[in-house]
Amino acid sequence: MTFVRTKLKLERMRPGEILSVRLRGEEPLRNVPRAARDEGHTILGIDEDGDTHIVTIRRA
Repeated sequence: MTFVRTKLKLERMRPGEILSVRLRGEEPLRNVPRAARDEGHTILGIDEDGDTHIVTIRRA
């Protein structure tokens, strides 16, 4: 479900725009970056922020 929301947001963005996604848990942390790469987007970074991670994605 987390990537579905991320994908919908990315689809509304222009190419080259950057999206930061806050993720909680191991499964979203594995799946969201992988799925974004599979869609052709670039993962700019994954930063830890307490019990969450922030994934920064550049839209393809």
